[in-house]
Amino acid sequence: METKRKRQSLWKENVHQAVEIIRAHRMRSGLLILGVAIGITTILMIVTVLSGLTRKIYHDLASANRPYIYVTKYDVLVEGDDAEHEMRRRRFTREETDKLAELCPDLAAVEFMNESSGGQKIVRYGAEKTPPITLLGCGPAMPEIFTMRVGRGRFINEQDVAHRERVIVLAYGPARNLFKDLDPIGRYVNIESNRYRVVGTFESRHHIFGGMAENFAAIPQTAAAKDFETESDWFSISATVRDGVTLAEGVDEVTRAMRVVRGLMPAEKNDFAVTTSEAFIGLVKRITVPISIVLTIIASIGLVVGGIGVMNIMLISVTERTREIGVRRAIGAGRGDIMLQFLVESGTLTGIGGVIGVVFGTALAYLVSKMIHFPFYFSLPWTLTALIFSVVVGVGFGLYPARRAGDMDPVTALRYE
Repeated sequence: METKRKRQSLWKENVHQAVEIIRAHRMRSGLLILGVAIGITTILMIVTVLSGLTRKIYHDLASANRPYIYVTKYDVLVEGDDAEHEMRRRRFTREETDKLAELCPDLAAVEFMNESSGGQKIVRYGAEKTPPITLLGCGPAMPEIFTMRVGRGRFINEQDVAHRERVIVLAYGPARNLFKDLDPIGRYVNIESNRYRVVGTFESRHHIFGGMAENFAAIPQTAAAKDFETESDWFSISATVRDGVTLAEGVDEVTRAMRVVRGLMPAEKNDFAVTTSEAFIGLVKRITVPISIVLTIIASIGLVVGGIGVMNIMLISVTERTREIGVRRAIGAGRGDIMLQFLVESGTLTGIGGVIGVVFGTALAYLVSKMIHFPFYFSLPWTLTALIFSVVVGVGFGLYPARRAGDMDPVTALRYE
């Protein structure tokens, strides 16, 4: 018990002495603390913003509870061995989509979609016009599958699809470009030579892809087939699974059902590809994780520079306090005691810088996240890691000066002027 108290007293004394040394050399210590703080701030900003980016990607590519299944001609994430053959595969139809929905009870929503590939369309209203936008032919289930919210009016319904109604739902970008402060509901817009009645507009999504994600409009798939469809259009089927059904189970069910719908024999290969939103997220993570590692390493260089500064300052401090070291050795302080004193001092310097860096790094990351509409994510493990790392940098780079102080000959040190 007595030994424990002595150790605690020694640690308190060393920390107090370290703080006094910092006060005595404010400029020198302040510059060192600033360097470490900048390094920690940069690392925390990178980690926090990239964590928010990952969550933003997940939010935008998949709903929180129901990731979607995507059926296409070929796997858009993998380059096939025979791309030309895959491009010649037969296109999907709305009839196939209806059969798929009947054969898959585990699916909550199924939607047939086609995206115009014959060039993006310009939508006009009077003298106003949009930049070229993507025109999506779809049905009522699209907002549920892709978690999109209608801000004004309504979305396409079954009657619109059945009667090939020329109605349109504008994304936030086109609605803003065409109508500004006007209420667009019920007004007619022109797409090439066709008039479409605006029945709804989407809320702004603040999507990861920025304005590109707001630059589209949705019309009934049957109207798209009547007015704009070409052989080069991109046809697909999208679906979500019911509560309690895993994504893997949904993929298996869709794959089996599509083989039945397309009349494929057991020995025949699939003439379609089934992808999931999780696969898109995985692709993005494979890209962002190496980038985040590289950026973190680059940011850590600032801490290494700060560590070199620690070593330099501590060597100067050892030289300036040679007589003090000699006196302490003469009255019984051991080599380890001297080393501990200087290691505590260097660790305290960088630790203070780490605390300042955590505060500023977290605050700046919060501001950046709000500016670019990314979710703010505070990671306690990363914060503690940054604090520990800052102290480790101080102790690591202060080790050589501490050993040099501990190895001093007491007699020589006492004679130093």
